Amino acid sequence: MDPKEIEQLLKQTLDLDEVYVRGENAHYDVIAVSDKFADLSRVKQQQMIYAPLMDHLASNAIHALTIKTFTVDKWKREKLFLIYNNISH
Repeated sequence: MDPKEIEQLLKQTLDLDEVYVRGENAHYDVIAVSDKFADLSRVKQQQMIYAPLMDHLASNAIHALTIKTFTVDKWKREKLFLIYNNISH
């Protein structure tokens, strides 16, 4: 499965403000941004991301998924830190 397909699926089904997916060989990293995460536990946030992907997980099109979720405000603070760390390492 292509990372862009996963992004599109998550955007369409969850109405996220932003979503970024990278990876290959059925192993993907997801960053999802939405204020819907504000009042949810970390487990509920992950369940929200997993739900539209369950068929792809069951078929092994997606084997491993790393999920990071942020509210819009938290993402504004964190994205520069994440971008800097990815560039400098």
